[in-house]
Amino acid sequence: MPDEGPPQSGPGRVPQRGFRGREPGAPPDPDPFPDHTVLRSERIYDSPWCGLRRDILELEGQTEHEYHVFEIADAVVVVPVLEDGSILLIGQHRHPTGRTHWEAPAGRIADGETPEACALRELREETGYRAGRLVALPGFFPTNGISAHYAHVFVGLDCVREGDPQPDSTEQIVSRSFTRDEVEKLLAAGRIQDGFAAISLMYYLRLDPR
Repeated sequence: MPDEGPPQSGPGRVPQRGFRGREPGAPPDPDPFPDHTVLRSERIYDSPWCGLRRDILELEGQTEHEYHVFEIADAVVVVPVLEDGSILLIGQHRHPTGRTHWEAPAGRIADGETPEACALRELREETGYRAGRLVALPGFFPTNGISAHYAHVFVGLDCVREGDPQPDSTEQIVSRSFTRDEVEKLLAAGRIQDGFAAISLMYYLRLDPR
């Protein structure tokens, strides 16, 4: 199961975290390059939701380079699968894009919370469903050019309705179940435009850990 990873709050190597699958014959990762030397680091912005820092790196030839790093707590994504095999998605409005589209339940991990506990909480809050069991899928870094933010991915199997959703005050959410074929068609048509949902659904459809 995935390890809990604290939010990245300073420069340096990010610890390995998340699902590591064992697919026979899968090629290895590339050999790692050495880390850049961080000469100094400066806080630019901090809030309860995110942070921004500026690292000054020493490159080859002793030249200095400015690198901005966005900091946000790690997150979870849950693919909810009902007892009949259908997949539950949520339609959610997103303020930055002004759009409403299909997604999978997701959210940031609270301090002291495990990824598994967060996955169950987000599923319950955003859909009103409870998973019979959670299975880890491969996770991912959604924006690793600017952030160490990591997404843990789970499939929630044998989900059953437990009550009404309890979304946050800023969340506008509806839910609907889709057949596997319908989800595959949504993906093929480019209609799942939320990256967290698209990657997680593709992993589920590829690995199908039932």
